Amino acid sequence: MTIQPIATRPVTQQATPLAVIAQWLGVQSTSTVPVTGISLSTDRLLPGDLYAALPGTRTHGANFVSRALEAGAVGVLTDAEGAQVLSASGVEVPVVVVPEPRRVLGLVADRLYGHPASALTLIGVTGTQGKTTTTRLLEAGLAGSGIASAVIGTVGTRIKGREVKTSLTTPEAPDLHALFAVMAESGVQACAMEVSSHALVLGRVDQVRFDVACFLNLGRDHLDFHRDVDEYFAAKATLFTPERAVRALVNIDDEHGRMLARRALIPTATFGVETPGDWHARDLRLDPSGTDFVVVGPGVEFAARVPMAGGFNVLNALCAIAAAGEAGFDPQAVATAISHTHGVPGRLESVHAGQAWSAIVDYAHKPDAVQAALQALRPVTVGKLIVVLGAGGDRDHGKRPLMAAIAAANADVVIITDDNPRTEDPATIRAELLAGVPSDTGAQVVEIGDRRAAIAHAVSLAQGSDAQGSDTVLVAGKGHESGQEINGVLHRFDDRIVLSEEIGKRL
Repeated sequence: MTIQPIATRPVTQQATPLAVIAQWLGVQSTSTVPVTGISLSTDRLLPGDLYAALPGTRTHGANFVSRALEAGAVGVLTDAEGAQVLSASGVEVPVVVVPEPRRVLGLVADRLYGHPASALTLIGVTGTQGKTTTTRLLEAGLAGSGIASAVIGTVGTRIKGREVKTSLTTPEAPDLHALFAVMAESGVQACAMEVSSHALVLGRVDQVRFDVACFLNLGRDHLDFHRDVDEYFAAKATLFTPERAVRALVNIDDEHGRMLARRALIPTATFGVETPGDWHARDLRLDPSGTDFVVVGPGVEFAARVPMAGGFNVLNALCAIAAAGEAGFDPQAVATAISHTHGVPGRLESVHAGQAWSAIVDYAHKPDAVQAALQALRPVTVGKLIVVLGAGGDRDHGKRPLMAAIAAANADVVIITDDNPRTEDPATIRAELLAGVPSDTGAQVVEIGDRRAAIAHAVSLAQGSDAQGSDTVLVAGKGHESGQEINGVLHRFDDRIVLSEEIGKRL
């Protein structure tokens, strides 16, 4: 049965005069126009909204005020530059001017929607990899143990089992507080959400104080946004401050996690597998479909299982279980519910189309994630390990050769292909990947630009039998995504569907 999507705004919303909103911000306005919402996107504006016209990298949001008014905006929140643009345009609309409008979006949205975040138990998860898996497992564990729950992240938003279409890993502050209002209105008790470094730097989680903030790990990523890894870590560390969280849960198997635990400014619990913390996992028993383990925490010890391959997913599941416990829920009940889930979309997701070998799709698109995925599959692969790998355009160039080098070191066959080239030349991206493959690699390396053709080639190489053991095909990079972006055009492309189709052609 298909579950129909629900709205991204609360049904009931009290109007606030624009002059009152101005007063919140310490400025003056005589307009009494009633405001019922706020948005910084003309595409998401609703009648009665305040339009936040922000400065952009290419143009100022004030240039789109006519479109905002057509969508029903009743006022504009902007800076001095935006006010000049509006004055020159001759458009008559009530305007509130502040020096940095982005920095007040969280405050305005929180108050407009009646402080909805305070009505929820909020668990935020940050880290270079594993955020989606951890939050989705936590949401499933909470829901399965009888807690009305929600989740926000890369795969989208889900509220009490119903899907809500969102685009960013962490939505912009106006959208986020509106979602919290929808959750509160729907009777949600707890929300697990991914918190990206972008969200912390750009103020998307302003006016949100998490009951538990979780740190998973830190590796090379987003260096097209951050100056270096140190700046990237500093951005994530801001989540673990009294302004943003009540208490912390930190992975001390990770070097940066250990550093964070030493520096944390809030009460901190630790977790790990290799380095036992306040919460730890022991007696791991891995199999191709998941791992059984024992959870040991403050005053508790019980059996658990994560229905996903790989030791790193034990850490993700342990984080979810421990976070539930730190937030005041029953960790054993959450663990039991997690053991009955079917995994997470696009995260080491198995594709079964009648073949005698293993087919896996994973979102791995950074060096640490590629290594983790391949090392998870290597011990449970008797035959060849075949990986299809690309890299996204308009992103960190430095990680491309690293990803290919890791693939060549851990797989038997590496097929270099296109991911989301975006505005870059796909051949150039593939060349940068191939430059990382050592000349003495023992892996077979093939370049096939067309992603479907690359997947088809991987399928043609895969074999499986009870006598000789089975191969594994890993299609890495896009995971749950349903499109491939080329020169500004999003083409329909889902690795899971394409892989299944190509398998079907050979049966």
